[in-house]
Amino acid sequence: MPHSYVCCHLHCVFSTKGRQDLIPPDIRPRLWAYMGGIAQQNGCAALQVGGTGNHSHALLGLPAKITIAKAVQLIKGGSSKWLSDTFPAAPGVPPFEWQEGYGAFSIGVGDVDKTIRYIINQEERHKRVSFEDEFRAFLARHGQKENEHTWG
Repeated sequence: MPHSYVCCHLHCVFSTKGRQDLIPPDIRPRLWAYMGGIAQQNGCAALQVGGTGNHSHALLGLPAKITIAKAVQLIKGGSSKWLSDTFPAAPGVPPFEWQEGYGAFSIGVGDVDKTIRYIINQEERHKRVSFEDEFRAFLARHGQKENEHTWG
């Protein structure tokens, strides 16, 4: 077969450093769009990006030539730099950072629309469920266990 055919949808989740509320509501739409642009510039399909003040979700379609780690690194690094450059921190306040780790969970084609709705409704969802409880549920649903490094 001369070509590679890949259908790899991932629901990626990552938090701000220390899970602090560092992303103001008025900046979020611009940040989510910027993150989607980074994904697209690197050959990924950004099907939906969203989140709250302390974490983000991105539903990505990965191409054959990019790893999960590379895709997340590009999005986190590029968006962190953009936020720090565009909205500089006050003197004495460290620049914006994402937490080091992330979650990446496979999504079947039949669950893409459901996952898009899930990401769109993050603000409403987190009026009832904390980010920590949400992430624990992701881990459990995908057979992963929390460890001493989960909340690092």
